[in-house]
Amino acid sequence: MSPNYRKRIIFLDLMRALAVLMMVQGHTIDTFLGDQYRTFDSSMYDVWLTIRGFTAPIFMFTSGVAFTYLLKSYSQPFFENPRVAKGFKRFLVLVLIGYLLRFPTPRMFDFSQVTHYQWLTFFTVDALHLIGIGLFLILILTYIAERYRLNEYAVFIVGVIFFFAAYRFTESINWANHLPIPFAAYFYQGTGSLFPIFPWAGYVIAGGILGMYLAKNPECYLLPKFSYKLFAVSGFLIFISYLVNIANHSVFGDNKEFFSDTVSLVYYRLGIVLALNGAMALISMQLKTMPDIVQQVGKNTLLIYVVHIIILYGSAWIPGFGMFYPKSLNAAGSVSAAILLIILMVGMVAVVEKLKTMKKRKLAAVEV
Repeated sequence: MSPNYRKRIIFLDLMRALAVLMMVQGHTIDTFLGDQYRTFDSSMYDVWLTIRGFTAPIFMFTSGVAFTYLLKSYSQPFFENPRVAKGFKRFLVLVLIGYLLRFPTPRMFDFSQVTHYQWLTFFTVDALHLIGIGLFLILILTYIAERYRLNEYAVFIVGVIFFFAAYRFTESINWANHLPIPFAAYFYQGTGSLFPIFPWAGYVIAGGILGMYLAKNPECYLLPKFSYKLFAVSGFLIFISYLVNIANHSVFGDNKEFFSDTVSLVYYRLGIVLALNGAMALISMQLKTMPDIVQQVGKNTLLIYVVHIIILYGSAWIPGFGMFYPKSLNAAGSVSAAILLIILMVGMVAVVEKLKTMKKRKLAAVEV
């Protein structure tokens, strides 16, 4: 079946929409919620913080799924596959936008007043940088598998394990002593990076494994067996994470610094993400139709991400609301702000898609 005629995968649309809207609410509540409400004595805050810990893995995993699904939907050799060039451009665009969102001065070519802290902020590796790098790594792994005739699944699995397992060791190295800050920022959190490639690129590559499977097994997601396989792998990963914790306590006692917050946690999060994908696939099987807005939100994740970041945090050229009301609202006010921003983002997408449709109709009328 030609890639152009493949059916849209409903559960992927659901996952992409869920991922970006979770990110919107997480950023909004974190921006406005007062420090006095950030206490684990509150079960609501505890639940919210736990859920927020899965937002980035879901967002990154889903990006890897969608990208690799489209990449592997074409059977051409690597350099003849049209998705390769598009993927490389996507990598450049994401990284460029990531840096523009953190640009340190409103004067594009005058950096004389930029402080050391502003430079560190500018070089911080955020979600867009990481996803861009993750997509580039997927292209590299795909090329390696084709060039040396290796099993693609094995190559991707090794990639995931590498970025997950190396996390503890890369984080212990002061990369700023060995590399310029712009490059060191990609390897650890020491310069302030939120999402260095260790371990976060592993989630994007892990999504690539599922995207590859979906491309090679058309409509497999329409059967419950697909979800059960995801649940099985999810259970295995969660079991591994608990084994690591047990090993940690037996060897290091109550010292949680070595594994509990690193290797164990990344496998646990990946397990939960896979379980959520399986659940979404089961739900999608019951849906006769899906509202167009869900698909539209899934298609416009980059637009939503950029606009909500500017609204909350501003940029070198536009102040954000977070600058005026930082951590100043109660729980109800913060949740209300999150709901309002979600509604605004969904409305923006609806308007953008409406304008696109009108433009297509006008062009079609001119051609006729």
